[in-house]
Amino acid sequence: MLRPDALTSRTPRGIAGEIARMIADGDLDAGERLPTVRELSTALGVSAGTIAAAWRALSDAGAIVSRGRAGSFVRAEPREWLSPRVQGLAGAAHEVRLDLSHGTPDPAMLPPLEAAFARVSPRADTGRYHDLPVLPELHAHIAETWPAPGVETFTVVDGALDGISRTLEQVVRFGDRVAVESPGFPYFFDLLEALGAEAVPLSLDRDGVTPHSLAYALARRPAAVVLQPRAQNPTGVSMTVERARTLARLIMETPDARKVTVVEDDHSALISSAPDVTLARWIPNQVVHVRSFSKSHGPDLRIAALGGPARIVERLVARRMLGPGWTSRVLQTVLLGLLTDPGSVARVRTARLIYRDRLDRLAVALRRNGVDVGDPDGINLWLPVLDERAARVRLAASGIAVSAGSPYLAPGDTTTTPHVRVTGGMVVENARLVAEALAEAAAVPAMG
Repeated sequence: MLRPDALTSRTPRGIAGEIARMIADGDLDAGERLPTVRELSTALGVSAGTIAAAWRALSDAGAIVSRGRAGSFVRAEPREWLSPRVQGLAGAAHEVRLDLSHGTPDPAMLPPLEAAFARVSPRADTGRYHDLPVLPELHAHIAETWPAPGVETFTVVDGALDGISRTLEQVVRFGDRVAVESPGFPYFFDLLEALGAEAVPLSLDRDGVTPHSLAYALARRPAAVVLQPRAQNPTGVSMTVERARTLARLIMETPDARKVTVVEDDHSALISSAPDVTLARWIPNQVVHVRSFSKSHGPDLRIAALGGPARIVERLVARRMLGPGWTSRVLQTVLLGLLTDPGSVARVRTARLIYRDRLDRLAVALRRNGVDVGDPDGINLWLPVLDERAARVRLAASGIAVSAGSPYLAPGDTTTTPHVRVTGGMVVENARLVAEALAEAAAVPAMG
């Protein structure tokens, strides 16, 4: 129970910080009801506006939740279909002035769908259930634009994570080790845990995964290596071609190298400013490359292309026949229209330039405020902070939501300093002011 006499501060930021610390330390239980604004303002001798501002900051930081007239409560474990690692990644939507937490594209940057849907048959008829899983015209376009020539087999899946999870199910057994970036995508860690696999962290620098960390991981004989070659989530790092060549050479020189499958998640393919890069240029028989169209054409299309060795991809296709069977050919037709229509192509190219400009402006402004975030690509950047929770509370008090950084660390990885992830691609204006707020929050010490 929150006792007003335990609070020493009388400012919105101070009150929010003290309560956030109590929640983090377990002194306030999940689901516990907090005093009303009027009750606490009277007890502390401050205005109702002061308490309301503190409540907004805590809500925006994801620490509490408002249930209208029922009151405000310490946030319980939300959304049981989300893992504990993923819960709380995003900031709360309540009274957020600028939400930089979600990692999703700017809706204004997505191409319109009207013309693409006009190409769809008026009936959702597939002909025969055992027809090819990929439309021939879409297959031809994917093959023509793929980042590596000579790929044996292509298919279409229901988004990047669907393709990656199905690939790992084909090549990873219970107890296997899998090398994965840290910081990296939290769902990858959840997926490895669900498969009963052990994550071996890979570190990154400004050119991508470091050769030293891959060499260490390869010495532990992993079944797979999972990479994000461009616009890495959460750091925004894009791998250089030279680094990709070095990593491929390390794999080729490893004993039992052919037993290692490289799975590449090119989730920001068409909005990344970096050139195409894939280890399949050097080790084509060991790489499954997944190219998502969510960031460029719309997350709700749920569609990605997957290409790689027939021995893996054809097993994956066969397994899908026992589940969804295929990705809707209606959506495949829509995607084909978006990929070939000159207007849609121009719209996506423009979006890439705009995202590049937004991240550049924010990164430059942060450097002027003494914070170096490198040269991020895509829509996200990785902001170093003194303390993750303190930074998020400070930003929430300013009406800015960012994503917690700790869920992006692989299990057991204690080498990475505190960070938060910022979807800088959503900073449409006032980059200087946003950077100042981010830099100020980055310098806030741990609460206590």
